[in-house]
Amino acid sequence: MVVGELTQEVDLLVIGGGPGGYVAAIAAADAGIQTAVVEEAKVPGGVCLREGCIPSKALLHVAKIIEDADHAKNFGITFSPPQTDIDKLRNWKNGIIRKLSGGVKTLLAGRKVDYIKGRAEFESSRIVRIEGDEPTRIKFRHCIIATGSQAKNLPESILPRELCWDAADALEIEEVPKRLLVIGGGYIGLEIGQVYATLGSEVTVVEALEGILNGLDPDLAKPLVAKLRKQMKAIHTSATFKGAKKKGAAIEATFAVKGKDMTETFDRILVSVGRRPNTNGLGLENTKVSVDDLGFIRVDDQRRTTEKRIFAIGDVAGNPMLAHKAMREGKVVADVIAGKPAEFDPACIPAVVYTDPEVAWCGLTESEAKAQGLDFHVTKFPWVASGKAVSMSRTDGLTKMIFDRKTQRLIGLGIVGVHAGDLIAEGVLAMEMAAVAEDLSSSIHPHPATSETIAEAAEAMFGKAIHGAH
Repeated sequence: MVVGELTQEVDLLVIGGGPGGYVAAIAAADAGIQTAVVEEAKVPGGVCLREGCIPSKALLHVAKIIEDADHAKNFGITFSPPQTDIDKLRNWKNGIIRKLSGGVKTLLAGRKVDYIKGRAEFESSRIVRIEGDEPTRIKFRHCIIATGSQAKNLPESILPRELCWDAADALEIEEVPKRLLVIGGGYIGLEIGQVYATLGSEVTVVEALEGILNGLDPDLAKPLVAKLRKQMKAIHTSATFKGAKKKGAAIEATFAVKGKDMTETFDRILVSVGRRPNTNGLGLENTKVSVDDLGFIRVDDQRRTTEKRIFAIGDVAGNPMLAHKAMREGKVVADVIAGKPAEFDPACIPAVVYTDPEVAWCGLTESEAKAQGLDFHVTKFPWVASGKAVSMSRTDGLTKMIFDRKTQRLIGLGIVGVHAGDLIAEGVLAMEMAAVAEDLSSSIHPHPATSETIAEAAEAMFGKAIHGAH
């Protein structure tokens, strides 16, 4: 393919139209910076919107409706068994994606951000070659790399790609397999596994580590793990996947559990063993941009790379690989380019596992506080003492807080329970504002609401919560 001559110059070129990229572009345009976005997909939004966060949460919502209908029998309300129209479900899910991605495109157009479809590759520290329908070159004053990440695969010798799904494949929801094997017990595999289990699949999880949701606070993981073990056929930890082969229309998989080989037959296999940054093929070797051994681009607190006019945000700039982290980085970089004093220095970055129950946390976990040798105090408020949780018959929750013992400043908050992801923002704000236990306990929370558990857990810092056990 013959590459066209230089046809365009921009103040800011954003490579990647995902959450970080499009937010950076909009923020920069609002600051009066001439901006263009290059994206391989026809519409912006990135993996998060098209085949990750948004479709998975839509399907988890459907799974929760099915679960709630079944749960209602405990209240004396019985529904007929649900009938699932997969085609209609898929079309509904795809409609959400179209609506949101179209909205992003409208926002970009409204700011006069040029949206260029194609694949970008650096020719130098000032010029990017775009290969698409009409190949061209773009010269920029500043550039933001926001190319995201992609799912890791197992070696072809162990599991050929044609025999397995990745998360994007599973979220296409083309079918509900009778028997589904999930390789990987992290949050992505468990979220998708819970969706399929609720839709009717027999789900087996194989995890190499000693427990699923590795790194999650055990107090928060316990209620979720208990529910998943009831929903799923089996969860194998300390397990090694050894290989798979076709067996008629099915797949025969072999894995070792604590040294003992097991061979079972499945209809589909989902591989969810992590993600890696999309830095290959960008032509970074033609710039001064530095990449570490894991493929992440090295950046400073302003997200500036070792090439001063090039920035990197989102998954390519390091963990955690979360959309909201990328969005904040995008705003920071837009301010930096606009000449404002700004840097990426959050007090904490919240994380959420959108299973049912949800698990959310921000700041330090108890194990992290111990590892750092901090003098801290832990408080817990079980949702069995929450009027709202009892009224919903959802007492499988816990609010856990970690305070600096001397200053009583909040340094960590973890919640497991219904809508934990919506509750965690209070903890984020509290840590950004350097709130202490009294700030949280004396703030009036609505009653009845599960948010009260935050105030109660803070009150426990002074001895015991009003509604806590003596």
